[in-house]
Amino acid sequence: MRRAATKKAEGTSEWSRRRLLGILVMAVVVAALLIGGLVYGSYLALAGIGDDATAAPGVATGESDHSTVAQGAAHRDDIAAEPMLTVPESAAFPAETTSAKAPEIKIPAGAGVNGPAFVMTGFPQTPEGAIGQLAQIDLAVLQSMSLTTAEEVYNAWALPGGVRAEDWWITASVRAFLSSTGMGEVKDPSSSVSLEPAAALVKGTDGPDWTTVCVLMKVTASYKQEAQIAFAHCERMQWVGGRWMVAPGAPPAPAPATWPGTQLAHEAGWRTWSTDATTDPDHIERDH
Repeated sequence: MRRAATKKAEGTSEWSRRRLLGILVMAVVVAALLIGGLVYGSYLALAGIGDDATAAPGVATGESDHSTVAQGAAHRDDIAAEPMLTVPESAAFPAETTSAKAPEIKIPAGAGVNGPAFVMTGFPQTPEGAIGQLAQIDLAVLQSMSLTTAEEVYNAWALPGGVRAEDWWITASVRAFLSSTGMGEVKDPSSSVSLEPAAALVKGTDGPDWTTVCVLMKVTASYKQEAQIAFAHCERMQWVGGRWMVAPGAPPAPAPATWPGTQLAHEAGWRTWSTDATTDPDHIERDH
């Protein structure tokens, strides 16, 4: 009887790759439902778009024209809220990549110095620079998997007029991960979460100081087992005080979480991440 009880206890405490993957999926889905879906639903209500609409909305694929003249708040809301390709949850799992060469997007390397909240900064005033900065914001929070860090980073990098720090998409993802694992407010020291920027897209721009961009990450989580999943994040970004910051307004419609390099990722508009070597601080130093 005691042996049976011991075996049962061991079985319930055993961590499998499937369980870890399930937790990662839950973190992504919970954040999408609570933040993306809720906010986009509010946008539709405010815009008067309902079931009686005669025209189906287009799907953003990252091929938008990038305007150099700012058109204002309404245009920015339209860019952010434009729905993107809807994909199944299984699309985020590791999958066979396509043999065809996907289009690339060159992202600047940044200055290699820490800005507010120890987030690397130094990205140029371009949409690609906004992508580089957003990726660094995500990396700082998701690799720590700490609610305190999420709040500190958001408060340091978000302009007034957006969601609260606790309602931010990335905070919701961290909270869902920690809650599912029972780790409290910070991840267990024996666990690790690493991210690799794999793809990106520019959803749209409004003048040189504002853009909505998206990043697609390969996430590897280890906690007695290892699992991988794709994580997608879009954000309004605004150039203020010499750096890109999270802009005011409702968060963009959820981005399609597809495994990088797949045909579905290509259909969703993702472009393969390529670091622009000419912007690397080491490269620049060697040239001088």
